[in-house]
Amino acid sequence: MRQRLMEATVDSLVEFGWAGTTTTVVSRRAGVSRGAQLHHFPSKQDLVLAAVDYITERRRTELEAGIADLPEEGRTRAVLEVLSSQFTSPVFFAALELWVAARTDAALREQVGDLERRIGRETHAQAVELLDIDESRGRNRQLVQATLDLVRGLGLAATLSDDSTRRAAILDAWATTLDHELER
Repeated sequence: MRQRLMEATVDSLVEFGWAGTTTTVVSRRAGVSRGAQLHHFPSKQDLVLAAVDYITERRRTELEAGIADLPEEGRTRAVLEVLSSQFTSPVFFAALELWVAARTDAALREQVGDLERRIGRETHAQAVELLDIDESRGRNRQLVQATLDLVRGLGLAATLSDDSTRRAAILDAWATTLDHELER
């Protein structure tokens, strides 16, 4: 039941946004009685904070699935595709709704802030590993952070329209830049 509620919360955040996500909508979408939902999560805040932890795990799982079969030839571009897919997925769009809501909600901001700092560190470390670099050399650390900022920005753009052609061209160019600039 908890799994269904978490899935329904994420789906609702993606489809209806923060304002349209209510405990009633989530319980209906999950196929769970309102009473059962309230037993597990007495308020929207409780439900969404549990979804924050759930989203963390889903993002980690999606990233790990994406890195399973990276090629050696064109590896940098493949790494960029995996990272980019993290920021164009429904899980990212749900997390984005939480970011926006957290801007004006102190309790949610604390939880979301902790989540994003943790995910940020994990994603940075995974990017360093995937790119097979020593981040202490030269500008490697800054280039990895610029990469993560770039794919996050491209993900934000994807919330408004399908810009996959433009995104692919930008990632192609950035892969070339990284191949020239990273110290391996």
